[in-house]
Amino acid sequence: MAGILWLLRHGDAEPHGARSDFERRLTARGERQSRAAGCAFVALGVSFDSVFSSPRVRALETARLACAELGLEPTVHEKLSGGFDKRDCAALLAGAGAAASVLLVGHEPDLSGLVAAMTGAHVEMKKGGIAAIRDHQLVELLRPSEIELVAGL
Repeated sequence: MAGILWLLRHGDAEPHGARSDFERRLTARGERQSRAAGCAFVALGVSFDSVFSSPRVRALETARLACAELGLEPTVHEKLSGGFDKRDCAALLAGAGAAASVLLVGHEPDLSGLVAAMTGAHVEMKKGGIAAIRDHQLVELLRPSEIELVAGL
């Protein structure tokens, strides 16, 4: 596993039925949440060796907005679209160095399921929320309101 695995749930998105689920876009609130996540990463001094995003529009928009604050571009990883689990995560991270910092941008219930499978912690990843796992321990869990405080917004 990478040195630290960061998880970012996509920001607030258009309601179901507005478009096909794959094409649902972020709302203005979701865009603010995504930018705030990027600003919070900067404020915390977090950098990433790799960033992977679900191809679903709302997640990819989240990843791009957060990564813009860091000067990075996310890589689309199809499996993050849905059904992503601990085994998929291990395969994705197999090429990362032991001290690598990796960000995954995806969806529920996959992200909270990944936290549970890797750490035993039962959490609810809020839209726009962040979690971090190191050495099979949950070391960070931030709700959007906390992220805005860290980001200074």
